[in-house]
Amino acid sequence: MTRPAASTSCFLGALLLLGSTVVHAEADAVPGDLPALSAASDHASVVGVSSGGYMAAQLAVAWPERFSGVGVLAAGPWSCAQGALSLALNQCMSTRRGLPSLDELDRRRERYESLEQVGERDALSQLRAYVWHGDEDDTVSPELGSLLAEQWQRWLASSEQLRFVRSENTGHGWPIKLPKQANASPQALGDCRQGGGSHVLACDENVAGDMLSWIYPEREANASEGEVMAFDQSEFAVKGLADVGYLFIPGACEAGGCPVTIALHGCQMSVDAIGDTFVRHSGLNRWAADHGQVVLYPQAESSMANPQGCWDWWGFAESTWQLNPLHDTRDGTQARALMAMLEHLQSTP
Repeated sequence: MTRPAASTSCFLGALLLLGSTVVHAEADAVPGDLPALSAASDHASVVGVSSGGYMAAQLAVAWPERFSGVGVLAAGPWSCAQGALSLALNQCMSTRRGLPSLDELDRRRERYESLEQVGERDALSQLRAYVWHGDEDDTVSPELGSLLAEQWQRWLASSEQLRFVRSENTGHGWPIKLPKQANASPQALGDCRQGGGSHVLACDENVAGDMLSWIYPEREANASEGEVMAFDQSEFAVKGLADVGYLFIPGACEAGGCPVTIALHGCQMSVDAIGDTFVRHSGLNRWAADHGQVVLYPQAESSMANPQGCWDWWGFAESTWQLNPLHDTRDGTQARALMAMLEHLQSTP
């Protein structure tokens, strides 16, 4: 999440270079439908940064039985905003109004559970969780990252299911370790503190590999090349979703059976805002190609209600008549759309 700024429009070709794969970019290609891949119905994961981190936690809490792990970068506790933009700004990014109460948020989750609007505590306790935060983050206070780790520690069956990383001299964003052959512009990538224009941090820190290796500790290598394809998101159209999303499919996964990782960008980190920088350089695809993992990159869009193109972690995508927006439940507008994408990937062609 960053302070408001205008996003620039750019379009990612249908197929892109990732890691050791071959470029088949077609600037004028029309995105096709999201394919049914017979992806594994178990061992899915959801990861995200900033607003995408908040949304990743919302999905994991809403449907813990559908995931084996969750990864959250540069975000605070689940449901921190409680449907209020004022809390989002003053207690979940800065802490001008103090830190959120984990006891209060626990009661919120328990109330949702009693109404069957989130998953059961037993299922939640079985997840593996990865939490990362930069010590120099001036957008989301590092204290909130520590509080998020404490929240997950309350929920998990064992402390051994949680990995919490605080990176010194690192700001707000997604740290990466670029391969030697990568050709990324200095405008797209920033140093560890600033993040350039993309919030993808060239820190020589492979957070993606560390995170997925934590979520899947016994995963064997199954190296293959892969491609990124654009797909039409209109089938899943809800408030706040862009027209086009992206999907990384290793060759080893074309026949089905691979798990899916949902990867959620942060504010001002969509393809419309920063081009292919996050989709191409996050490091997720490199790990996925080496281990047989499908990576789904849904895309949010900017609007009057959401000028930075964030995922809905404070309720803007819900009906205005709702006294308590249900964005952080199974009834959340964007949450349902994202889960529909996962279910489609897991369906049989």
